[in-house]
Amino acid sequence: MTSDELGRLVRGARCVLWDLDGPVCRLFAGHPAEKVAAVLVGVLEQHGLAGLLTERERASGDPHAVLRAVDRARPGGGLVAELEERLTEEELRAAASAMPTAWADPLIRTWTALGVRPAVATNNAPRVARAYLAGRGLLDCFGPHVYGRTRQLRQLKPDPHTLLRALDDLAAAPGTALFIGDAPTDCEAARRAGVPFLGYARDAGREAALREAGAGVVVGSLEEPLNLLRG
Repeated sequence: MTSDELGRLVRGARCVLWDLDGPVCRLFAGHPAEKVAAVLVGVLEQHGLAGLLTERERASGDPHAVLRAVDRARPGGGLVAELEERLTEEELRAAASAMPTAWADPLIRTWTALGVRPAVATNNAPRVARAYLAGRGLLDCFGPHVYGRTRQLRQLKPDPHTLLRALDDLAAAPGTALFIGDAPTDCEAARRAGVPFLGYARDAGREAALREAGAGVVVGSLEEPLNLLRG
């Protein structure tokens, strides 16, 4: 990556779509995702339905993997609705102890002050994103433009559904937007939506995963785009 490539992305954006967990905050910093996944597995065990998961899914520590697996086995049913609501409750608990990503708050505020409109496009529940942003005093920057998980779980990223909803409501062409994400599924969703992508990777493993997924521009700190805007 060159500074010119990053500069073109940063200065060319007229709206910026943010994934929540990673670029904006570490949502599960104080309430680990592994514990949340275990809660969902426990709900399945109470129903006698733990067999809906493979051993790998049970051990993944990823609550979204558990939720997706159950949706594949029992699509659109009451069990999926129960698990999704329980996951939302656990995410709300996590939001209360989430750790802000370094430089995310000033970057959001700086872009907004420059007239660039932000939106959230996340696989977390939208009310969780709103709760976190309100706690940081950032919700006014985003207004109504917070898009997240519904019970239509096949619309989770890498499906571009949340990105396309944001673009539609912002009346923005894909090429005028920028999506900031930290996962290969974010990169794929951006590609499918036709939106330029900026990868955020807080360690070498995450950077490698993003590069393998096709991300051309990856930063290890949000101070880099912030300094470009301030300059």
